Amino acid sequence: MYRKNPFAILFLLMCIGLLLTGCSSEAENKPAAAMTDAEIKQKAQDLAQKYIIADGHIDLPYRLNEFMEDVTVQTPGGDFDYVRAKAGGLNAPFMSIYIPASYQTEGGAKEFADYLIDMVEKIASDAPDKFEVATSVADIKAQFKKGVVSLPMGIENGAPIEGKLENLQHFYDRGVRYITLTHGKANHICDSSYDEERKWNGLSPFGETLVAEMNRLGVMVDISHVSDSAFYDVMRITNAPAIASHSSCRHYTPGWERNMNDDMIKALAANGGVVCINFGSSFLDSTYQGGWREARAKMKDHFEEHNIAEGSAEANEWMQNYRKNNPRGTVEDVIKHIDHVVKLVGVDHVGFGSDFDGVTHLPKGAQDASEFPNIIEALIKRGYSDEDIEKICGGNLLRVWSEVEKIAEQSNNTGE
Repeated sequence: MYRKNPFAILFLLMCIGLLLTGCSSEAENKPAAAMTDAEIKQKAQDLAQKYIIADGHIDLPYRLNEFMEDVTVQTPGGDFDYVRAKAGGLNAPFMSIYIPASYQTEGGAKEFADYLIDMVEKIASDAPDKFEVATSVADIKAQFKKGVVSLPMGIENGAPIEGKLENLQHFYDRGVRYITLTHGKANHICDSSYDEERKWNGLSPFGETLVAEMNRLGVMVDISHVSDSAFYDVMRITNAPAIASHSSCRHYTPGWERNMNDDMIKALAANGGVVCINFGSSFLDSTYQGGWREARAKMKDHFEEHNIAEGSAEANEWMQNYRKNNPRGTVEDVIKHIDHVVKLVGVDHVGFGSDFDGVTHLPKGAQDASEFPNIIEALIKRGYSDEDIEKICGGNLLRVWSEVEKIAEQSNNTGE
């Protein structure tokens, strides 16, 4: 009958498809308690590829400035490359245009920022089948469908603005979509969480003007690295939601201003913003802090003993092996920070800000861009729904970015 009746064959195929879809949906909707470990692991892998994973902060440009590698293939060094990003489902890693505080006194901050932006653009132009620069949420979604890794950019340390609003416009035109207002030292914009000097007791007068102009242009305000008083000044002034691109919860690192305390997390959530949890071990628990000093001392001794030059391929290989073989903490340490934010303010205000390529130690199971499925697996086991996981993976950060875009568009349309 089926040989003579193509419609019967089509009907049979449709029935089989519906049956398989039903089975698939049933598997996807199983509660974690009813799934085997193998099923949970597979589901985590599937969700990592299904959802857009955005990361608020990866220090690839500065890493390549110190030691150049071809990131279109799996590199022996670092935490990020194309191969590992695709394996982990990482679609939208914000490239950090990191400006060391030394440029604030020596000069050349703007030129160095342009140099690092040039580097990101070259990565994309040299491998257009693998990478594309992204300057909007629409870009991220379109590039996700194409299967390329998006490279949005954020400047870490507002020093390149150099007190000129026209420089903000310059960097917006170059594709920068967030600015971390400062880094390790107070600058002309605000005070730093790492700096004992409180030059402005928050934002400077220019910093207040800059935040308003960032709102108008559509550049996200990033409060990672700022002092507490500068954070609250931003909350008072901004008309758009802000982000913490790579910060964790001070609850687990008492007294460490670099992380956010509970009141700050609540204020950021009330502002509509998002905390992107930093995976660096120092950010996850006080007991892991100071590991970089130990690593530095061992590196120095090893290099002197074996006559290895810092910055050489051999030095880079040794350091990367040391980092990989000496994790501090586990994926569960990342999850406890996500849980803490969710319990305080809900699931709409937390995301990922790994700080890959920017920290010495990372927890076991979250040591590079290929390991996002491990975090998703832990979230599934914790009872997070697929919808919640989609938000944490990237939906929340993209929602904030979309709102910043919308507010900028409205502001410019009304001439404000």
